[in-house]
Amino acid sequence: MNTKSKLIVLCGPSGGGKSTIVKFLLENIKDLTLSISATTRKIRESEVDGEHYHFVSQEEFLEKIKAGEFLEYEEVYPGRFYGTLKKHIDDLLENSNVIFDIDVAGALNIKKIYDSQAITIFIAPPSMEILKERLHARGSETSEDFKVRLEKAEIELSYAKNFEQIIVNDDLDTACLKAKDIVQKFLK
Repeated sequence: MNTKSKLIVLCGPSGGGKSTIVKFLLENIKDLTLSISATTRKIRESEVDGEHYHFVSQEEFLEKIKAGEFLEYEEVYPGRFYGTLKKHIDDLLENSNVIFDIDVAGALNIKKIYDSQAITIFIAPPSMEILKERLHARGSETSEDFKVRLEKAEIELSYAKNFEQIIVNDDLDTACLKAKDIVQKFLK
């Protein structure tokens, strides 16, 4: 593994803006590659296996857990697993810095493994009320999914204090620039 390459781990509740910020960082910082998680969820029409996620069956995912192939994994929703494959990250680190868009438990586990080679950044909404508005405006969740996402967001927000950096996303452009500044300083 190339120990000069670094890991940038972004995390935060769904609707907080982390995926948009990750996309901004990928477009504006060279030598940065996105970690692609493995998942058991069904592939969506617009997605490409190996580009958006590594889509695997639940049986295959559980076999990889037993074989110790994950840096981190979690059953995010009942029967829906997400995880980061060790080999995928080791391969990426040979030639690039790696950026992650993952959940809090995974983020903290990666920090524990890679220590000073990794930085953790939590993207927080200005308030739960604004987060609810953002999720509602998406219109992409059933009422049950919406409820589950809000419950998960409350838990995730309680972990923010464990992250090295916290960015409150009350203005997306400002949050993107702040994230870029943090990452560029870390990569020096």
